[in-house]
Amino acid sequence: MNTFMLAGVSSNVGKTTVTMGVMAALCKRNCPVVPFKTGPDYIDPMFHTFVTGKKSTNLDTWMVDRETIRSLFYHKLSVDSVAVIEGVMGLYDGHGLETDVGSSAYLSKVVDAPVFLIIDGRGMSKSAAAMVKGYVDFDPDTRIAGVIINKIASESHYQLLKKMIETYTGVPCVGYFPNCPDIVINSRHLGLIPVDELQGLREQVEKAAALAEEHIDLDKILLLSRREAIPQVQEDPFDACAGHYDDLNIGFAKDKAFSFYYEDNFNALRKLGVRLVPFSPLEDCELPQGLDALYIGGGFPEMFGRDLEKNQAFRESIRAALENGLPCFAECGGLMYLTESMEMLDGEKYQAAGFFKADTKMTRRLQRFGYIDIDTVINHTPIHIKGHEFHHSLVHEKEPIPTRYKITKGDRKWTCGFCKGNTLAGYPHIHFYSNPQFLLALLDKAEEIKRLEEQDSENSNG
Repeated sequence: MNTFMLAGVSSNVGKTTVTMGVMAALCKRNCPVVPFKTGPDYIDPMFHTFVTGKKSTNLDTWMVDRETIRSLFYHKLSVDSVAVIEGVMGLYDGHGLETDVGSSAYLSKVVDAPVFLIIDGRGMSKSAAAMVKGYVDFDPDTRIAGVIINKIASESHYQLLKKMIETYTGVPCVGYFPNCPDIVINSRHLGLIPVDELQGLREQVEKAAALAEEHIDLDKILLLSRREAIPQVQEDPFDACAGHYDDLNIGFAKDKAFSFYYEDNFNALRKLGVRLVPFSPLEDCELPQGLDALYIGGGFPEMFGRDLEKNQAFRESIRAALENGLPCFAECGGLMYLTESMEMLDGEKYQAAGFFKADTKMTRRLQRFGYIDIDTVINHTPIHIKGHEFHHSLVHEKEPIPTRYKITKGDRKWTCGFCKGNTLAGYPHIHFYSNPQFLLALLDKAEEIKRLEEQDSENSNG
């Protein structure tokens, strides 16, 4: 078994490109790559899945406790797995000054994975050694096993940097990526553009794989990241309730507009016995029949506002279902879609589902960004859970809407989580493994409503 992390000295050093190339090259060697992403980002895991054909999992050490992270990581591996973890931001960038929780370095220690540090080699010689030495010495407990240098001008340039780094730090350089203007992954307001909106991505992956195979010593990476056995870890927190909710059918929005879901959230639902039913607010005429609840994740509904508006039949279908009491949990983009309209930066406005008496307005400025603590009550159960917000929009209420989330971020506090009927919708993205009671309370409520409806049906038929 192999486990290793590809982490950068900062954002924008080419982590995603290098990770994509290394994963693709290993897959071409028929290595059973299992991809992971550090932190809360939704888009990088889509690239991992595109490259490897396997679902990528977020490992967020701020939202999820240490032992649960180890469980989620190692339960996905077998003795021949090659676990590749992509880092987030810079290696040591985490939740704050006094802790390294949330950082790539902290995760590497939690799962005991060596780090291959990615640096941008442009315009440097001996300074590259100083940079690497700083990262090595900053936390001796973080095991930096090698260096990959990106954006190299020539083989001689790489050999110069390699000699400097190895001489002054003792850390081996395991290869490089040359400057390659043909490999470009574009971004917009919430990060990289998702996989299903990109043209020519397969060709870029092939180029990245070829560069990795030619210029990176993959054999050395595998040698340095080899481990003999899978360690013992705790049981999955949802194991105690496995199969308990096998009578529930939950529909989840899944298309280009709604694609932000943590894979482990789906894994938890499946473990609990829930049948997951996909639906598309862009393509479907109505909700699937026989659903007991809805899960509407985030995404980019604002980028598909016109198409969502055109699908009036579906907007009416989902609004009617929620008004009739169908339970629904919605996050960020899901909340936006449930308002009456979405107004773009240019003033153009698109009609949305119209369940909440409110409008969404896009903003140039980032409204909320970062980790949050949430206190709420679900089905009469007080719950504390951690979440993450990242959005360029605001929801303007036309009439007061009750809220269920009391949010804390440092010394700031606010409320969110609109509650109407059996619908809970807010900006926070929530990892169900942060506190399993959150999901269990939602499912208990859905079961309770289903039983009441079945009793009402029996009484009316009797």
